[in-house]
Amino acid sequence: MVAYFPSMRAAAEAVSEIIARKVIPATLEFLDQVTMQCVEDYAKLGLNTSYGALLLIEVDGHPGQVADEAQACTEVCQSSGALEFAQAGSEAEAMKMAAARRVAFTALARVRPTTILEDATVPRSALPEMIDIIENCARKYSLQIGTFGHAGDGNLHPTFLTDERDKGEIERVEQAFNDIFDGALRLGGTITGEHGTGIAKMPFLARQYNDPTLAVMRTLKHVLDPKDILNPGKVLMPGRRFGEGIDIAAVAL
Repeated sequence: MVAYFPSMRAAAEAVSEIIARKVIPATLEFLDQVTMQCVEDYAKLGLNTSYGALLLIEVDGHPGQVADEAQACTEVCQSSGALEFAQAGSEAEAMKMAAARRVAFTALARVRPTTILEDATVPRSALPEMIDIIENCARKYSLQIGTFGHAGDGNLHPTFLTDERDKGEIERVEQAFNDIFDGALRLGGTITGEHGTGIAKMPFLARQYNDPTLAVMRTLKHVLDPKDILNPGKVLMPGRRFGEGIDIAAVAL
């Protein structure tokens, strides 16, 4: 199923309501307007890029369960303000619908010289608020951000379309990431839902975990890797701030 919404917030509210209805979709993905436009320019899938957001929904199970859950998703999308709704009539049509999500990152990466993708994750009930934070960052720092991700588990991929050669813009990107990660933590989420912490986000661990927890992480790392040959330098050092001494654009590349 494909549902178009006037805004990402409306799509996020639909996701929260689908989960509240006790439906666990096999697929529940979303694309914002920036991502839809990039995907359509790249893959020519026939997406209606005049809308603010797109939800891709798939349910599975025995035939009765599929029918019931598909009906529930349809009702939620309609009550949440979906402007257009369609259900695949064949496997080929379903695969074409799903292609919009599969090519999202590739399509976004073609737009600017540098593409920086993250995976801030929040409880599904907090998706609308997290979407607001990301969109506010795009406006506040004059940045182009395409957001897509796994709405079913609250995993968002705010993707910054930027240029590492523009130092002023990269500074604004770092400031935006700071706001986004702070927002995710404030909403009860995490700085990473699937990609891991990595070098660029390493100093942010101190905001997610307290000192005793970090000490346990360092101790465990030392026990398993006393010579520090496994991912050397990846364990957070005390007192470091987000981005300190790190070229975030270089890390992204």
